[in-house]
Amino acid sequence: MYLNCKTYFSYRYGTIATQELVDMAVARKVRSLALTNINSTADAWDFVDFCRKANIKPILGAEIRNGQKLMYVLLAKNDKGLMHINRFLSEHLMDKRDFPERPGLKDTWTIYPFGSRGPEDLGETELIGVRREELPKLYGRHPGRHPDKWAVLQPVTYQDRTRYNLHRILRAIDGNTLLSKLGPADTAGEGEHFPTKMELWNAFGEYPEMLQNTLRVMESCSVDMELHADKNKKHFTSSKEDDRILLEKLAMEGLAQRYGRDNTLALERVQKELRIIDELDFNAYFLIVLDVVRYAQHRGFFYVGRGSGANSIVAYCLKITDVDPIKLDLYFERFLNPHRSSPPDFDMDFSWQDRDEVIDYIFKRYGRDHVALLGMFSTFQGRAIIRELGKVFGLPKPEIDQLVGRRKDSVPPEDRIQRAILRYGAMMRDFPNYQSIHPGGMLVSERPIFQYTAMERPPKGFNTAQVDMFLAEKIGLFKLDILSQRGLAHIKDAIGLVRQNRGEEIDIRTVERFFNDPKVADQIRRADTIGCFYIESPAMRQLLTKLKCDDYLTLVAASSIIRPGVAQSGMMKQYIERFHDPENIPYLHPKMKELLEETYGVMVYQEDVIKVAHHFAGLDMGEADILRRAMSGKYRSHNRFKLIEEKFFANCRALGHPEHISREVWRQMESFGGYSFSKAHSASFAVESYQSLFLKTYYPLEFMVAVINNFGGFYRTQFYFHELKKAGGKVVPPCVNTGQYLTSVKGNQVTVGFVHVQNLERKTIDRLLAERERNGPYLGLTDFITRTRADAEQLNILIRIGALRFTGMGKKALLWHANFMHKRMEAEPASAAIFTEEPLDFELPDFPNKPLEDAYDEIELIGFTLGDPFELADDDRKGLAYVQELPKLVGRKVCLLGHLVTTKPVRTARGDYMAFGTFLDERGDWLDTVHFPPVLKKYPFHTGGFYRIYGKVVEEFGVYAVEVREMKGVGLRK
Repeated sequence: MYLNCKTYFSYRYGTIATQELVDMAVARKVRSLALTNINSTADAWDFVDFCRKANIKPILGAEIRNGQKLMYVLLAKNDKGLMHINRFLSEHLMDKRDFPERPGLKDTWTIYPFGSRGPEDLGETELIGVRREELPKLYGRHPGRHPDKWAVLQPVTYQDRTRYNLHRILRAIDGNTLLSKLGPADTAGEGEHFPTKMELWNAFGEYPEMLQNTLRVMESCSVDMELHADKNKKHFTSSKEDDRILLEKLAMEGLAQRYGRDNTLALERVQKELRIIDELDFNAYFLIVLDVVRYAQHRGFFYVGRGSGANSIVAYCLKITDVDPIKLDLYFERFLNPHRSSPPDFDMDFSWQDRDEVIDYIFKRYGRDHVALLGMFSTFQGRAIIRELGKVFGLPKPEIDQLVGRRKDSVPPEDRIQRAILRYGAMMRDFPNYQSIHPGGMLVSERPIFQYTAMERPPKGFNTAQVDMFLAEKIGLFKLDILSQRGLAHIKDAIGLVRQNRGEEIDIRTVERFFNDPKVADQIRRADTIGCFYIESPAMRQLLTKLKCDDYLTLVAASSIIRPGVAQSGMMKQYIERFHDPENIPYLHPKMKELLEETYGVMVYQEDVIKVAHHFAGLDMGEADILRRAMSGKYRSHNRFKLIEEKFFANCRALGHPEHISREVWRQMESFGGYSFSKAHSASFAVESYQSLFLKTYYPLEFMVAVINNFGGFYRTQFYFHELKKAGGKVVPPCVNTGQYLTSVKGNQVTVGFVHVQNLERKTIDRLLAERERNGPYLGLTDFITRTRADAEQLNILIRIGALRFTGMGKKALLWHANFMHKRMEAEPASAAIFTEEPLDFELPDFPNKPLEDAYDEIELIGFTLGDPFELADDDRKGLAYVQELPKLVGRKVCLLGHLVTTKPVRTARGDYMAFGTFLDERGDWLDTVHFPPVLKKYPFHTGGFYRIYGKVVEEFGVYAVEVREMKGVGLRK
């Protein structure tokens, strides 16, 4: 009877969760149920899974609408029918075309709304659906004349009257309108709840043929697809055996390159991994990833392979990753093992400039019918819910802002609207709001992707599945992550700039020599890492200093313990303390010292949990990885976890470990497991950090220009220009004869790119660069105006930023001449003059030039001065200390003048706000400050600028900071 049920995946329409819909069916003793969300099959496989567990027959389909207009309901007779529905949905959603009046799909039922067409016009698998409230309209229609063309169509959209109100709120949000302005066509009918079977039988009792026909339709539909079975591309070559042979051949060739031909340990590891990969049918997966990598290599794209795949020596030999799993003692079982119940994946990072081309290659290489980007669902959350509801209830913005900041119990009982907003907001939390795109996941299927999901096409133009990663996993599709990050673009562009500026080629993949380079080691020891991937933030630079980091393994550890969970749990502090006092570490057991000596007895990595479970408690590697996953928050409720826990203690007893030691080891594993980070991830990050460090050490100008040109990093652009100047670069404003759209470097001169000039239009930049490329440098002001026809406003911007300084004239004279010429050009007659007039020549007075005028022009047009910003600080410099002097002033009160770089607000254990600050002093050194709650409240930060900072110098493990007692803003000189 239930052919038209919707969940909240009918976005901003339905109010029923998928599991709840099935539970409601169980409560009503329903044996067969159809899911037909609006233009979507997003939660189809969850629905199938839940129905099968509840012994309910699932039927899949979709409710097709053009805008608000219901066209028809589609039901899949079988798996082929579902594929046709998904393809039909996809073709129209991706092309943003209206759905046709008749779909004409095979292996499906099409149910039209009552009154849209007559039964005599219907095909063999077309029906007319009748709702309860439409029964009176049947009189005179004689449905008995076409008994097989009518069906009961009871929409199920919401649970009850309260949820009907919630449905109306969702419709108002969707229409971006007031709740009071909704019309009948905008919402579902008032009878679209879930009636009992008896209620439906009684309502349609006069039409038994219709009831029987509805049951016949439901009987004819089925879903046969098995969940959790491998649906990925089966073979890279022509067969599984050919895949195995090819992967083994390529892995052995890579083994010889990476380790030589006599490394027995590496050979045994490769052979073991190849056996497991083959047994678990992952040969094709590895070869597909390798295919993507080789395409990137062919195109000259820089990439980093990471994720749990970096635990694999086969991946290392194939050059998918650059992390040596033997050197770092990484376990393959962290990536792939026979016990693993969820699919592993590779994370492949590309430059943001190259990623789309790599994605396009995968679509073209494996076929658009077999490839999709992975979707995800944005949900209604927190304050955004209050703002949405405030708008549809018609509250003014100030009142909405006030409500957002209020606690629920502080809303006055008499304020019915605000209380309604909070009540319905709580119901809406976690509802899907709209489909979005997973940051990088891609699916490559053996059968057409439409067998499993419909697709949409967001603005980037790539087909995107309606399922998310959890549903893909349930279906049996493994994702491949093709991600982007600006750190790789920094490296790629820096290499290009070095080639262009110095004529040198850099092999950036020879990372072993970077690990052993003394200059790079000194650079990281001094935490001179601004601009370098993952290690430039104030917190990371402090950690590097505290750990005296100058080697790869220490950086790998730092990359892990800096993460929020580890730091907040106290493990980071414990690690640092033990690093400085390694002789007094209280190891629980000699075996624990053997296993964790590298990390001073602290379980820093997820691999540490595996290591202890295997070597201390005797679990096999697969079981140890299950334990690791459970302790990181997954599968904790599963019986399998309980069985492994019991085996852990049984093994410990068999190995003779005292019970209290075993219990404490277990407690520490649970404690650390929830926060730990994959060592393979950290190692991959550290490799990229070293590559950035090498470029910053030997090619600082080119590297920092690359950072600036990719508009990405922890700090604002002006502080990367500061690093340029600190490294010896001469930074000059844009120039119409030598400048480019992006910032450029020649020798040690860095010319700011036109892109940084605010209000300078792209068309003006493109025109002046194209004209210069065609006809050579500009000869003077007149030549520039004549050739580019730049309008007065754009010309004034170029003059004020110094882009026409090649003329030798001052800015004021240039502005006078330029505007005079524009006036003459505007006054020129449309027809050519009979006689050519000589241009007027006149002498201008000497315009006074104040030293600070250029700086203020740069601040207005670029956002910061290209010179020394401290020249603008209106401060007498009396009584100041400097960062270089802090080591001699520990415990003493000091005063410093600082240029604010960034702040990090945090909450204390009591819930109060405090902050950490980062400043530059006048000598260009970086200053860290601590602002406890009372001081922060009394002396808050403003927007950037200069501050006189008064406080006490404190030191912790070689990091010097100022504990602020007082702070005053410093104005700018006039």
